[in-house]
Amino acid sequence: MTQSIDYGNLMHHAMRGLIQTVLSDIAANGLPGEHHFFITFDTRHPDAELADWLRERYPEEMTIVIQNWYDNFEVGEDGFSITLNFGNSPEPLYVPLDAITTFVDPSVEFGLRFETQEYDEDDEIEEDEVAEEEEAAPAARGEAEVVSLDQFRK
Repeated sequence: MTQSIDYGNLMHHAMRGLIQTVLSDIAANGLPGEHHFFITFDTRHPDAELADWLRERYPEEMTIVIQNWYDNFEVGEDGFSITLNFGNSPEPLYVPLDAITTFVDPSVEFGLRFETQEYDEDDEIEEDEVAEEEEAAPAARGEAEVVSLDQFRK
């Protein structure tokens, strides 16, 4: 018997279940109204499936958009498969639910962000808190530039 309740893990499981439910409904019935999704996932996840050229172009993470054109959309217990168009080249993808790092529906300003995960050589998942990662490497997120607005203030 454990000594404590792992609320973080339980919440992640519940939120991934929410995503699975939403995607299952969309796969069965299509996107209603103005709804569309931006889904960012970790391309290093051992169960993620994507074309070699996409993996080379997005070696760590990739954001896909489910909106106007998609095909072969199927949602399973552990992930979803979908064919998306990349520069007039339809490519099939398989995205495990636990590889998703962000899920956003901008039409209703809804979004979820998950802790980052790292995969070792044995494909075991090690979870790190996002806050810890940002403290350890604040400039590692990309090529963002900090701009001071002081000169424009009155």
